[in-house]
Amino acid sequence: MNRALRRAAPVALATAAALLLAGCAGSSDPEASETPSAADCMDVPSGTQSDGVTVEGDFASAPTVTFTTPLEATELERTVVIEGDGDTTESGDDVNAIVSAYSGTTGEQVFSQPATITAGDETVFEAFLAGIDCVPTGSRTVTVAPASTLYGDQGNETIGVAPGETMVIVVDVQEPLTPAEWTEDVPEVQFGAEGEAPTVTLPDTAPPAEYQLKVLEEGDGDEVQSGDNVTLHYQGTSWDTREVFDESYGGDPAQFTTDAVIQGFGAALVGQKVGTKLIVTIPPQYAYGTDTAGGELAGQTLVFLVEIIDTAPATDAQ
Repeated sequence: MNRALRRAAPVALATAAALLLAGCAGSSDPEASETPSAADCMDVPSGTQSDGVTVEGDFASAPTVTFTTPLEATELERTVVIEGDGDTTESGDDVNAIVSAYSGTTGEQVFSQPATITAGDETVFEAFLAGIDCVPTGSRTVTVAPASTLYGDQGNETIGVAPGETMVIVVDVQEPLTPAEWTEDVPEVQFGAEGEAPTVTLPDTAPPAEYQLKVLEEGDGDEVQSGDNVTLHYQGTSWDTREVFDESYGGDPAQFTTDAVIQGFGAALVGQKVGTKLIVTIPPQYAYGTDTAGGELAGQTLVFLVEIIDTAPATDAQ
């Protein structure tokens, strides 16, 4: 259920879930998942190892990363290779990012995927928190992460990280994601009787390059806040295959927090009111990325029809 919405669905973001979440990946070091005080910035200095990593390529895309291998680190180091000019991230912020990880042993890319990371989240490995901590949006950071800050002596077999392996992590810290108004080439939507799946007919055009949203019917209920637990019905269609790949219609409504799903879906919900029906088109960089490790939906533009049924702070959800 809700297979395509969860970041954990494809192996690569089992990259954002099993990768980023200390509680899911099974570090052998009980101190590896500890994070600094939520009120303070992390103490992660730059060093010769993080300064020695060369990063090339456009911001917000999978970079080309080179460094001397094998790379073995004992301390966490972070270098800001591009300093942005946006607001500085603070604890509690939901930070949109492109996270690219590389094996310290071989230098090869392990994954490169979009992810939303909550700054200061104690369930996230400090190696990933370091990349977004107290930096202006628009920044690109390089973190050299010893195994003790990640998967410890167990490694992570699912994504090919060996026990005790150091990793190099490049993070592009993006501005908050906001969809543009969708006015041209909007699919035709027909709602059926209650309990029946709607029909979304895509126009005979190339997939839109821009992240866009159209409100089909505005609700009058509570407004969805970032991090809320939202109850809704949805239907997902690939613009590339023109097939429905996932939906909740025909069963119970889906329920999840806005920061537990792909970037473009979660951002489409924030600011909308309960009762709203909307359609959103999400290019690959805000969905499952362009990296083939993102699974069968990698590289595809996705269209979601959504009906928001309820919302509540995550702490209040049952």
